[in-house]
Amino acid sequence: MPILSNSAPMYWNTETDCEKSALNLGVTLQNHLQTHPITHIWLIGDLGTGKTTFVRFLLRSFGFMGKVKSPTYNLCEPYQISIKNHLYDFHHFDLYRMNSPREWEDAGFKDILTSPGVCLIEWPERADGTLPKPDLIYNLTYHSESSRAVTISAGTEHGKILLESIITLRQ
Repeated sequence: MPILSNSAPMYWNTETDCEKSALNLGVTLQNHLQTHPITHIWLIGDLGTGKTTFVRFLLRSFGFMGKVKSPTYNLCEPYQISIKNHLYDFHHFDLYRMNSPREWEDAGFKDILTSPGVCLIEWPERADGTLPKPDLIYNLTYHSESSRAVTISAGTEHGKILLESIITLRQ
């Protein structure tokens, strides 16, 4: 899959760093959801790198204060978020336990991925080419026990616009 642009690596040395990164994505999405209502974000990283924590902080950036749990066993957790007086569907997928690349389609999730909303997908590589192109890819790697190196990549023109906005907010 071609990558259109990458961010410089950033480091999450604390949960606050992760929260700030999620807030930047939240602000960016708020500014772009009305003009581009379908967004796919892939979260790539080993177990324990902070993917679900990042999703929790992202949803909190929109005011969602409910429980955000890893959808490891049921593959998807849906959330409805109010942004500028409009309701948006957010779907948090965790494909870690998938045994087949087509399992998510068999579970009836294909329609979700083509409907307006934001899809946050952990372990997208388990779907092996059956997912839509990601707009953004967050690649999280262990830098040290308490630090994560994070690179954000754009996989679509829409993602490139989002990434440019995120980079601007970080400065």
